[in-house]
Amino acid sequence: MAGSVTGKAMRQVYGETLVDLGKKYQNLVVLDADVSGSTRSCVFAEVFPERFFNVGIAEMNMAAMSAGLSTVGFVPFINTFACFTVLRCADPIRSLIAYTNLNVKVVGTYSGLSDSFDGASHHATMDINFFRALPNFLVLSPSDGPETSRAVEAVFLHKGPVYLRLHRNELPETSDYAKNRFEIGKGIVLRDGKDVTLIATGFMVHRALAAADTLASQGISARVVNIHTIKPIDKDLIVKCASETRGIVTAEEHSITGGLGSAVAEVLAANRPAPVAFVGVENTFTETGDYESLLEKYGLTAHNIVEKAKKIVK
Repeated sequence: MAGSVTGKAMRQVYGETLVDLGKKYQNLVVLDADVSGSTRSCVFAEVFPERFFNVGIAEMNMAAMSAGLSTVGFVPFINTFACFTVLRCADPIRSLIAYTNLNVKVVGTYSGLSDSFDGASHHATMDINFFRALPNFLVLSPSDGPETSRAVEAVFLHKGPVYLRLHRNELPETSDYAKNRFEIGKGIVLRDGKDVTLIATGFMVHRALAAADTLASQGISARVVNIHTIKPIDKDLIVKCASETRGIVTAEEHSITGGLGSAVAEVLAANRPAPVAFVGVENTFTETGDYESLLEKYGLTAHNIVEKAKKIVK
């Protein structure tokens, strides 16, 4: 099954994990662009006020400040809505952080459509695309609270720039850490199957698991893979899935242009061509509205994954 809701939002887990890491590592500092109550970096600020900097609504300055802090031994985590990592502070992220390969961690919360009622100006459907294209940057997109906690520590320990993509809402738990260990660059097979592979990231992992349940009831065996690291992506696992099943369906709460689906298709084209279908936001701006209604409108559903998987199997 897709799992039960944790009762704690991914961003809350993130804030609490920052505190845990702050106790272990004195060089961890946190910056926020006046939305710390939303990003939950405020949890860190309450415990370590001397290592927390609210720069105000000045995202470009925040990125530039983090670059400077990283050159004198600090490991900065900068925080804002996922959409603003691209729309507001892309220039210093590219010119100062990526170009000089600095040890800065960019954290985008409210990813995808999760800031639903604020509309297209606050929806993040092109952030993966942007950070995938930046040399030196890693791109991580955890699927639930426990995975977020492990991802944050892995991000801190990695030497170099990272983009960490977080969701706004409470999410079902999809990861099984009794069997799987979080490792940057390594996807996780959550369920095995022989007919089709469902490769998902972030919020859409639990929808892929739900789709696999439906497919199983219709006699179709679906493998489900959680790709929490989109860059560098697990090429070996993708090629293995393409070799052992009839094709692949990707699922992401992001544009189908330049995101997870594009990354998977690039691997297949270069190594093991196979049928592939994409579930994600088509080439459109998204609307304001209730979150679940928006997901339905733009096809980010288990039903859409099922239908595309059935076509590939046929």
